[in-house]
Amino acid sequence: MKHLLSIALILVLCLPLVAQKVSKDDITGKWYTEKKDSIIQIFKTEAGSYNGKLVWIKEAIDKDGKPIVDKNNPDKKLRNRPLMNMVIITGLEYKKKASYEGGKIYNPDDGKTYNCKVEMPNVNTLKLRGFVGVSVLGKTNTWTRAK
Repeated sequence: MKHLLSIALILVLCLPLVAQKVSKDDITGKWYTEKKDSIIQIFKTEAGSYNGKLVWIKEAIDKDGKPIVDKNNPDKKLRNRPLMNMVIITGLEYKKKASYEGGKIYNPDDGKTYNCKVEMPNVNTLKLRGFVGVSVLGKTNTWTRAK
């Protein structure tokens, strides 16, 4: 009897893990960045990869009342484009078990583009790793699903 109760308890405790199983398109939707100062909307492209665009910025207007622009872009011609609705993630490809690789992420804070990959431990958490060259030389940020 004790053995049967133990098995039942283990099954009940594992149910949330089964319910949180991540499927391929669960990455789509709106995500708060780690500092919760912006929201990125991740969407599936016609080619089947995943991109992300900046759809909300906590401080979207500068001190002069103008939209925040891409002032740190290394290409001087692009420094006046608004950050709002800018696609900053491109080319993420689903690989296996809630992981996505092969993408690029543009960081408007420093004007640099990094390689990126994503792991989703559950449907409401996204761990995005930006890196140069190899993944070991990078930084991971945790994003949460926006409601």
